[in-house]
Amino acid sequence: MAEQKRRLRLGVFLQANGHHIAAWRHPGANADLGVSFAQYKELAQKAEAAKFDMIFLADGVAVRENADNTESMSRSGRAVTFEPLTLYSALAAVTEHIGFVATASTTYNEPYHVARKFASLDHISGGRSGWNVVTSASDAEARNFSLEKHVEHGKRYQRAEEFVDVVTKLWDSWEDDSFLRDKASGQFFDPEKLHETNHKGEFFSVRGPLNVARSPQGWPVVVQAGASEPGQELAARTGEVIFTAQQTLEDAQKFYASVKGRMPKYGRRPEQLLVMPGIFPVIGATQAEAEAKYKQLQDLVHPAQGLQMLRNIAPGVDLSKIDLDGPLPDDLPETNGGKSRQALLRGMAARDNLTIRQLFLKVAGARGHFTIVGTPKSIVDTLEQWFVEGGADGFNIMPPYLPGGLDEFIELVLPELRRRGLFRSEYEGRTLRENLGLARPENQFAMARGAALRA
Repeated sequence: MAEQKRRLRLGVFLQANGHHIAAWRHPGANADLGVSFAQYKELAQKAEAAKFDMIFLADGVAVRENADNTESMSRSGRAVTFEPLTLYSALAAVTEHIGFVATASTTYNEPYHVARKFASLDHISGGRSGWNVVTSASDAEARNFSLEKHVEHGKRYQRAEEFVDVVTKLWDSWEDDSFLRDKASGQFFDPEKLHETNHKGEFFSVRGPLNVARSPQGWPVVVQAGASEPGQELAARTGEVIFTAQQTLEDAQKFYASVKGRMPKYGRRPEQLLVMPGIFPVIGATQAEAEAKYKQLQDLVHPAQGLQMLRNIAPGVDLSKIDLDGPLPDDLPETNGGKSRQALLRGMAARDNLTIRQLFLKVAGARGHFTIVGTPKSIVDTLEQWFVEGGADGFNIMPPYLPGGLDEFIELVLPELRRRGLFRSEYEGRTLRENLGLARPENQFAMARGAALRA
């Protein structure tokens, strides 16, 4: 049998209003998207009709871009939005194939809660859920959970490692064929196929078992978004998809090789992890038209909002008191938030000799992800090069504004991807795992029991 051609995977990141920080001000944007289920339903159904693998939602447990400066906060179109799992439970009822990846923090949750919610969503959706594992990034979140300061970066990742282990054990509480439901004998399940977690570690003590049956996918797909050293290790050991931010093909290739090169020591193969960088596409019939569209968005950025975006890369420094048309200070303190993103943005400023104003305008759309401004052909040329030359297994598309940014990608870019044989015309299966080409995990307790019987 001929080997099936490798095709790229596509997610769509439905940030409320769109990904540009001024997206809500765009004439074609739906400024109330963050609180409109009807609009999310329409976007989800469009993405499914276009055969996207999944919808991705970021999340935080504080008002986004929270700051002491309420003037800058008041300009954010991301201040309020739905809790992702609640939204996805509703969207699952009005879709059939597209996957749902939701962010849930390992710092401000407990493993039992996360395991239970995602397993439930997997049942509700018929096997289409995924968990984006994050450690959170801000003091604003800490202050909503009885802390003054965010947990130290290294400690967050130690907790995250153990958190993921506990969640996957809980997802395996029941074997696939545990439930007999035998009305004649009165036996509902086979007790030998129920497994207590009995986890005792540095951060968690969890007896289990989970009170949700093993889900259609075995486990929801495990997604990870960290690119720091601890983040790459976590992805190499436990991740199945990694959402990353890279600015150049060379950087993307280095990251791709780095994270996949770590997998063998955990007994994993490189194809068990899909690397999907974020891409912010601005599309025009001509290059000039695309650049004009981009300028229209850039002109909507208020300086206070732009500076707020840089707050995490310059912790404790009031950049508004520094000349916006001068460089970033050399002696900025290290962040306790997203270290890889801080390094990326500082490196970008140094490499391109950017002023503070130029830096916040450069990241106003994609916040460190790759911005492509061009025609459908030139955009597909770039995506194909990254895909073919070892920089990506697929991409998480970040529409500049909604709904127009998604509409343009579907109408203009997807046909060219399909013409080149790079993207599907029909879904391969019904579950997110099947469509991503990821294997269904075996139950770890059943495997251990089988090994003991064979010994």
